[in-house]
Amino acid sequence: MTIRLRVMLLHLALTLSLAAAGCAPLVIGAGPGVAAPRLAAGADGEAVFVARDGQHLGVSMWAAGRPRAVIVAFHGMNDYAGFIRGPAAWWREQGISTFALDQRGFGRSPNTGVWAGDEALVGDFRDFTEAVRARHPDVPLYVLGESMGGAVVLAGMSRAGAPQAEGVILVAPAVWGWSTMNFWYRSALWIASHTMPGKKVTGGDLTIQPSDNIEALRDLGADPLVIKPTRTDAVYGLVGLMDKAILNAPRVEAPMLVLYGQRDEIVPRWPIQKLVEKLRSPPRIALYPNGYHLLMRDLSREIVWADVLAFIADRTAPLPSGYEFARQAFIEGKVWGETPRQVAGRAGDTTSR
Repeated sequence: MTIRLRVMLLHLALTLSLAAAGCAPLVIGAGPGVAAPRLAAGADGEAVFVARDGQHLGVSMWAAGRPRAVIVAFHGMNDYAGFIRGPAAWWREQGISTFALDQRGFGRSPNTGVWAGDEALVGDFRDFTEAVRARHPDVPLYVLGESMGGAVVLAGMSRAGAPQAEGVILVAPAVWGWSTMNFWYRSALWIASHTMPGKKVTGGDLTIQPSDNIEALRDLGADPLVIKPTRTDAVYGLVGLMDKAILNAPRVEAPMLVLYGQRDEIVPRWPIQKLVEKLRSPPRIALYPNGYHLLMRDLSREIVWADVLAFIADRTAPLPSGYEFARQAFIEGKVWGETPRQVAGRAGDTTSR
């Protein structure tokens, strides 16, 4: 390395350090406790969740008449409770009620686009789930998290005093945290979030396909409640949450169903494999050969909906899709690239779970 290049790198490091000293990721967390967490009716008559600090968070509900089970659902990054409307309407016809929360900083909830912090998100997860449990005290309750929501569920269920749930359902869980990310990604994100935390990025120049359902993607693009440009410090906060989720995953004791698509271009497969490996209790695992990140909105979405329904009906029975397979085979990557018939052939093999 020449002296000139060393001086340039030193100058760059000093400049970034000085910039970072004056900038920090913005977090608007929960305030002090002033209210009993509860489901209530908002000023417009729509349901809201009154959080512990008195904030009103958006809620969507699909209530069955006499539910045989309840799902409490948590959305992914930049999404909101509407993410579950398709399966929730279908599950309602099968006697399942679904309650979904606009997590703090998303959808109809306050401080849209600003990261709320792990403690606020996990606290809301606990309180919202308990509020739904209080409404249906004698009905089996399941918590479901998609993408970032999966990280919130894992982080929340790993803590002391976690809500009582008959099962955990993770749909393409976001567990690509610091411990599963390479040095260059970690460095670039740290620098960006500490030098220009408020800068918004869209990812529009990336050739990533979140789903094969083009109509659903258009609906997402047109939905005003879906965040498009994302603050870099919100991404930084998300990675920290994902890291806590995967590191603490072994503490989750509830029966678990993990759903993942072979064509997921958002969350790489190795963090999912690491998650499955770290879990203390063997999870049920389904890998969909034609599945993308937005599994519940893909063209083959009803296959996923039916697997969730089957898990709720009987946590030990084979999944109707036939895409379930042994834990060790998933960890070792032996099932990637197989045909649906080959994967289905593994459905009855539970020896390595």
